[in-house]
Amino acid sequence: MAKSRRSPSRSTPSGVQAAWLRRGLEQPGGKLPLFDDRGQRVKRPTVEACLRAGWAERWFDNPLKPDWLVCRLTAAGRDALDGPEHEGAAEVNGSADDVRQGALI
Repeated sequence: MAKSRRSPSRSTPSGVQAAWLRRGLEQPGGKLPLFDDRGQRVKRPTVEACLRAGWAERWFDNPLKPDWLVCRLTAAGRDALDGPEHEGAAEVNGSADDVRQGALI
């Protein structure tokens, strides 16, 4: 049986996960997008991995599209984006403290 190359629990998001989570920093309530920059749906494994890690949480059910996971960024997700692997993102999007306090950059 082949072993998974990924650790079952990561302390920091992968590049794809961080890119998705980072988009919630600029949205009201930390809403995470359903679609990526190219208009494609965010892959379900990315969303589910972030939910399992506690970086995102289900926000509400979409009655028109019950299979879509409408999520928002959690405090743990903001903290994970502050990690050493993702420090460059804070410079582009403002610091996590600025975002938590509602500062506009």
